[in-house]
Amino acid sequence: MFQRKPRRFRRRSNGRNHGGKVQNRMGSHSFENGINRNNFRNSLSAERLFEKYISLAKEATSSGDKTLSENYLQHADHFKRVIEEKNKNREQNKVNVTDKTIDNNKTDKTIDNNKVED
Repeated sequence: MFQRKPRRFRRRSNGRNHGGKVQNRMGSHSFENGINRNNFRNSLSAERLFEKYISLAKEATSSGDKTLSENYLQHADHFKRVIEEKNKNREQNKVNVTDKTIDNNKTDKTIDNNKVED
C-alpha cells in the first residue's frame, strides 16, 4: 500500500529548555534598522508629559469624567514633582560649581601673594 510520512508534532515548551535547544523568545528584529528602542518608556521630557496630562485632565473634565480627570491630574502631579527635583538638583550643581570657582580663585590669589613676597 502507500506509505505515510511520519508526523512531526510541535510541542509547547512553556519556556522550558528541552534537549539543549536555545529558543529566542523575542524573534528577529530586522525591521528596526539597528535602532535599539525602549518600548516601555516614553521619550518625552517631564515638562511635555506634565503639559500632556494637564490637557488630558481638562478634556476629561469637559467631557464629564471626574475619575479620569483625577487620574490624569495625579500623573501631572508626579511629573511636576520630577521637574521640581530636577530643578533642585540643577541649582545645587550651580552652587557647587560656584563654590569651587570661588575656592580656586582664593587659592590662586594666595599663591600669587606668596610669589610676590618671595
